[in-house]
This record gives sequence, C-alpha cells and structure tokens, in this order.
Amino acid sequence: MPETAASVAPPPVGVRRLRQAQRDPAWVRWSLISSAALVVGVLIVIPVVHVFAGAFSEGVRVYWDNLVGDPDTRHSILLTLTVVPLALGANVVFGIAAAWAIARFRFPGRTVLTALIDLPFSVSPVVAGLMLVLIFGLQGYLGPFLRRDGYAVMPYLTSLVGAGLFVGAVFLFRPRGAHRGRLALFGGAAAFALLLAAQIYFEVWPRDASLKIIFATPGLVLATAFVTFPFVARELIPVMEAVGADEETAAISLGASGWQMFWRVTVPNIKWGLAYGIILCNARAMGEFGAVYVVSGHIAGQTDTMPLRVEKLFQEYNLPGSFAVASVLTLLAIVTLIVKTGLESRLPAEARRVD
Repeated sequence: MPETAASVAPPPVGVRRLRQAQRDPAWVRWSLISSAALVVGVLIVIPVVHVFAGAFSEGVRVYWDNLVGDPDTRHSILLTLTVVPLALGANVVFGIAAAWAIARFRFPGRTVLTALIDLPFSVSPVVAGLMLVLIFGLQGYLGPFLRRDGYAVMPYLTSLVGAGLFVGAVFLFRPRGAHRGRLALFGGAAAFALLLAAQIYFEVWPRDASLKIIFATPGLVLATAFVTFPFVARELIPVMEAVGADEETAAISLGASGWQMFWRVTVPNIKWGLAYGIILCNARAMGEFGAVYVVSGHIAGQTDTMPLRVEKLFQEYNLPGSFAVASVLTLLAIVTLIVKTGLESRLPAEARRVD
C-alpha cells in the first residue's frame, strides 16, 4: 500500500531538536543576508548603474558619438581588441604547456616553476610595467641594441620560434620509423637555417630600422601577457593532476599519435578548466591599467587602450565620453560573469555524466 502524507510518521522529537540546534537563529541569518546584500549593492550595483546612467546622461546619440565619433576612442577600442587576443593566445599556449609539464612530469625545479607562475599575482602591475621599461626601454638592457638595428634580431627570433615549433611537432606527432631525438635535432637546425635564409633573401624585415617595444603595441602585449600569466595555467594544473595520465597512456599504447591523443583525450578532459581560465584571463586583460599605463606612454590615438582612454577622458572633464567607454568595459565584465556562471552551473552536471 503506497504511503500517503498522513501515514508518514513525523521525525522523532530528538531529531527535530537536533535539526533546530544545528540551524542558526532567524535574526542571525537575516542579518548576514542583509549585510551581504548591502555591501554588494553599495560596492557593485550602485557603481555599475551609475556608469550606465552617466554614459546615457545626454542621450543615445551622444553616447554613440562618444564611442564611434571620437577617433582616439575608436582607436583605443580597436587597440584593446588587438592586444587582448594576442596576450590571451600566448597565455593559452603557455598555460597548456606549463600545466602539462607540471602535472605529467617530475623534474628538478618543478616547485620553482610552479612558484614563478604565481609571481604576477604578488607583483604590482606598475612594477611589472617598470621591469619591461628597464629591459626594453631606450636606456634599458636591450634598448640600445633594439634601437640601433632592432629588426636585425627579428629573423633570428622568428627562425628560432619556427625551429621550436618543428621540434615540438616531432615529439607531439611521434613519427614512426624515425629516431625522434635525432630528427628533432637535425630537423630543428635545418628549419632554423632555412627560415633565416628565406627571411634574409626576401628581405622580410627592413634594414637599419629600430624595433620599438616600449610605447608601442608589442610592449602592451608583453605587459598584458605578464599580468594575466597565471590564469590559464593555474586553472589547468589541478584539473590535469586530478584526471591523471591513464587515458593518455592508454591512447598512446593503442597506437594514437601525440596529436590525436591531445585533441581526442586531453582536450575533452580539460575543456571546462581551459574555458574557465580563458574567461578569467580575458576579463583581467580587458581591464588592465597599471602595467599598460607604464609601457604605453599614454599617447592618444596610438597606445591608449580602453582603460587608459577612460582615465584620459575623465582628466579632460569629458564625463559622458569617459562613462561611455567605461560602460563598454562594464558590459564586457557582465558578459564574462554570465558566461562564468553558466560554466559553473554546467561543471557539476558534466562531472555527474562522467561518473
């Protein structure tokens, strides 16, 4: 006979008293909830509403003109959309490589490498920008060399990168019937020589020209990449350690190449952690101010990103324009928060399906 609501016996008195003892009093719960809501409202909701109210204070037409009609503001938006993807791409590549090395191998200096990945968290962004100026500035360690004939170093750097990619592909694809170490050594040397000869023969880089890093886009990319350095790696390291290498080892033992193992085994296992790291890295890169301020020179129409443009418009007492650019950054932050929340809601469901 199925049980009804009336036939279900209430819990014993002792159990009810234990449950009541484990619950906080109503005044404690409501006090904490009210305090949290008050803090969030004062520190987050009111400023966000004020940003959009200030941006649209003079109408939608003025708002649009402040974003599109001003060439310096338009350039700052395009520059931000250029710098952020470059820094994000560099950190994704490094984050995957660093997480793989730390989670899959035991080697001398592993602890030091893990600590160095966290270094940008403890270093002020202004100090990070100053370090780049001391290295690549006109009076820096590499500044005079780069200023005298900066592009002369580029063929060697690009050839070195190409040789490194070839060596990485050799170990990733694991070609059969060839000694990988010997192939990587001689193939990498040949790739370096061929790329260098091609760049010199076709004069890919101009002669007697300086390579400008500070007060130029490369400096902005370096500063943004340094500040956002840990996000992807720090999200992937615990994920890869928790997943383990059993599935990857099984894939290799069954004949899969390194590339197949990476795309069909590793990436599906780390996709949510990778997506989460990319979102955090992108959000941090969009709003970076301190390091970019130091290396950019704050040149309107050339090196101003959106956060720098907000500050400059505010100093010029162009409050609607400043709020307009700030509203774009705020909107990007809200979209990032929505995507982040969506990922967090899907993670437990994904874990249940895997189990």
